[in-house]
Amino acid sequence: MNFDAKPFLPFGNIENGLMHWFLMFGSFIGAIFAATILIALGIYGVSGPVAVMSRVRHGLHDFVSFSPKRIWAIAWLTIMEAVRRKALLVFVVFAFLMMFAGWFLDSDLRADLQVKNAVSFALTTVSWLTIPVLLLLSCWGIPEDIRVRSIHTVVTKPVRRNEIVMGRILGFATIAAAIVAMMGIVGYVWILRQVGSNNASLICRVPVYGTLQFLDREGNATDKGINTGDIWEFRSYIEGGTKASAAYKFPIDAPVDRIKLESRFEAFRTHKGRMGQSLLVRYVLVNPTKDLRVPLDSFEIKEFNLNEQYLERKLSYYDEVRMEKRTVDLFDDVVDQNSLTIEVQCLDAAQYLGMARPDFFIRLPDRPFAVGYFKAALGIWLLTVFIVSIGVTSSTFVKGPVATLLTFSLLIIGQGFREFMIKLITGVQKGGGPIESCYRLVMHMNDTLELPDNIGIKIMQGIDQVMFGALWLMQHLIPDLTSFVMSPYVANGFDVPWNVALFRSLAITIGYLVPCLLVGYYSLTLRELEAK
Repeated sequence: MNFDAKPFLPFGNIENGLMHWFLMFGSFIGAIFAATILIALGIYGVSGPVAVMSRVRHGLHDFVSFSPKRIWAIAWLTIMEAVRRKALLVFVVFAFLMMFAGWFLDSDLRADLQVKNAVSFALTTVSWLTIPVLLLLSCWGIPEDIRVRSIHTVVTKPVRRNEIVMGRILGFATIAAAIVAMMGIVGYVWILRQVGSNNASLICRVPVYGTLQFLDREGNATDKGINTGDIWEFRSYIEGGTKASAAYKFPIDAPVDRIKLESRFEAFRTHKGRMGQSLLVRYVLVNPTKDLRVPLDSFEIKEFNLNEQYLERKLSYYDEVRMEKRTVDLFDDVVDQNSLTIEVQCLDAAQYLGMARPDFFIRLPDRPFAVGYFKAALGIWLLTVFIVSIGVTSSTFVKGPVATLLTFSLLIIGQGFREFMIKLITGVQKGGGPIESCYRLVMHMNDTLELPDNIGIKIMQGIDQVMFGALWLMQHLIPDLTSFVMSPYVANGFDVPWNVALFRSLAITIGYLVPCLLVGYYSLTLRELEAK
């Protein structure tokens, strides 16, 4: 994979992550409560804070004594309303696209590329057709009920405002589940027919990644290898024919009879080398505690393809120090404190071997393709639940068009612009803030030139710092939604990892659902339902 899938364990473990969430949630609630008390005190005097506390007690009572039956009744009305609005017709559009998609996909590619294209198309189509429909339904539901005054038939009955919000979210989430399930099943059958059910690339590899540390040509530890001039610094390179190497450290849980290693390295040549021969690579198993180094047989790497090797329980090698052949046990002699260290060396002088952390891993037994595919479909559904939560909540205090714009902006920023905001805030992205960038553009100054030292420039940079503060707040409020996009795992033949994607997506969904319920309840409580 061309991205580094790092495990998601909030701040080290789940307990610390929950404590951090409670801290942020408490700070959010505390700030809103303090602002409400001050505003009520300024407008109504002493009676203002008393009214606020009464409203808080009433809200706590509503959340403690909610009725599941009433929530499901609201959810069922939401489902019927979505059906009447022909939301399920999006499935017809999806089926139509699946009927003719095979005409536009190249069937002469390699088997793995055919699977990659088919899986990416199917899952992307499910996502792009489902998300807009649920976004519009969730953002326009409550404002439309207020406009046509159909909500009055609900609030006049013993139905609490929090039950309306929860019922709406539950109803739209159920509609999303039905749409994603139908599309996912049809897409799965279409993939099998498109690439063939016997395609060897229809698998879900289960990798065990390790940590990566580089050694330079003198054998000293370093964080990165050599940059060979590629603008994309995802991979670093080691120099062949020297002491340079890349040390991977893998966790080992329990002894097994055989370990499968898989790698995908890149070569950078400074000369042609031998015609018809690729770069020679060697793995060296290292136990630093016992000062043991076990070199394995060298092999030619398959560029743009996978390299597979097996480690047996008993390993025989030639000890260059003792000048004799030895046999060691992989787990008794090589594995050190439940970790296996493997050094990767390039044996061809003046040639370079490039690698990143995901390029080398221990491969566990494969899982069926359906497992990873439907995990990715589950990620799409979790994203729709998150969007529905934001859409329903925003629709309780603004009208439909504004709620749609707000939810859509949050979706776009969370999936594509958070990294850019972080670079701006941390100063990695040069050029300053928006006003400074406009000044540089007008004055034809690139980001390497120093600005004049005058009062105008200082005022301009001060305003940019205020804007950066707003960006910092947005960066902490808007979550990273890239973990919901799980199709790259399945498209590249990998299983969707629980600790990297699914757990993170589930944590984000639940973490934002709770404050959305509170904000939606109090917004709907304070909103004038007579206003259109």
